[in-house]
Amino acid sequence: MKKHLIVAALSAGIFVSCSKNSESSNSNNNNNSNNNNSNTNCTGTKSFASDVNPIIQSVCATSGCHNASSTNGVGPLTNYQQVFNARTNIRSAIVSGLMPKNGTLSADQKNAIICWIDSGAGNN
Repeated sequence: MKKHLIVAALSAGIFVSCSKNSESSNSNNNNNSNNNNSNTNCTGTKSFASDVNPIIQSVCATSGCHNASSTNGVGPLTNYQQVFNARTNIRSAIVSGLMPKNGTLSADQKNAIICWIDSGAGNN
């Protein structure tokens, strides 16, 4: 029994150490909640065409990540339908800090994507 507790404790320590920081671990617990990212301030309507898609195309839909031939994670993110279908995973990855792999998003960029998703992810 004692061995099982030690193994469980070590496993938990390894899992926690893999996250970027404690804030991302805490914010990942309710990734479908609108209030799980304390830095998100949703004011006004965010548009897919003018607010979200330019970020996705310049940061995510790139070679080696989520371009047209991608098999990574949610696959390609080159059009509205693909982004819409992956919106829950995108939100979770942004809030947790796991994405983007090859860079970072500014607070405004994160806010735009999260607010767009939280407001229904319309094709606007």
